Amino acid sequence: MSEGSGNLVTRLVDRVFPRTQNFFRLIDEQCDLIVEASEAFVEFMRSGDADHALKVRELEHRGDELKARNIDILNRAFSTPMDREDLYRAMVGVDQIANYAKTTVREMELLGVKPDSYTLEMSILLRDGAEALQQGFAKLSSDPADAEPDAQAARKAERNTEKVYRSALAELLDARRYIEHKAPDDPEIEALAKVFEPLGKHGESVAFALTFVVDTIKRREVYRHLSNSADRVAEAGEVLHDIVVKMA
Repeated sequence: MSEGSGNLVTRLVDRVFPRTQNFFRLIDEQCDLIVEASEAFVEFMRSGDADHALKVRELEHRGDELKARNIDILNRAFSTPMDREDLYRAMVGVDQIANYAKTTVREMELLGVKPDSYTLEMSILLRDGAEALQQGFAKLSSDPADAEPDAQAARKAERNTEKVYRSALAELLDARRYIEHKAPDDPEIEALAKVFEPLGKHGESVAFALTFVVDTIKRREVYRHLSNSADRVAEAGEVLHDIVVKMA
């Protein structure tokens, strides 16, 4: 058989029996990216460094490209190793984790909210959940049943994040703690107090009250966003669990 004939036969065989894409590898690539984005997210919460915030945004953009590529491959695939719907849910669910990391960073920048011990603790839990998903999805191609503990770990990361979220809110709404951590000569307090100078000695108290309310609202928004991010990790863990049940 000539080389030309061989190529023709190969093309005919590929058309009649299309090669199955390695969907396990495709999802693994997405999981690797969300772990990298989660690590950059933790570093931002640890340092507040704008470079880490930029890296989170860049990785989220790459994640969108990976998701779009994978969904296109899925739409054109002749056959898949598992339900198409589960593959689609995995691709979208994993990508949402990077999306929420990016929007949290963006929200903090817009509101002028600096990272604190609670945002750091929640970001670490989110990274732990992303790593659990990475490990779990990587096992599907060889030992799907072994991925169940990883699915549970992802969902546990969400529950632990909720505990931190509630503790953060409890402290956030404590005005006494706010006053303890806010110096009387803080530029924000001084500037706002001037507006209330006609109130005399009460002007500074009013300024304290207003800054407390505004800061509380802004920081609560960030905490809530982190809580919602944990929900996305749990949802991806549920997808992994459903796949394990069907494949094991």
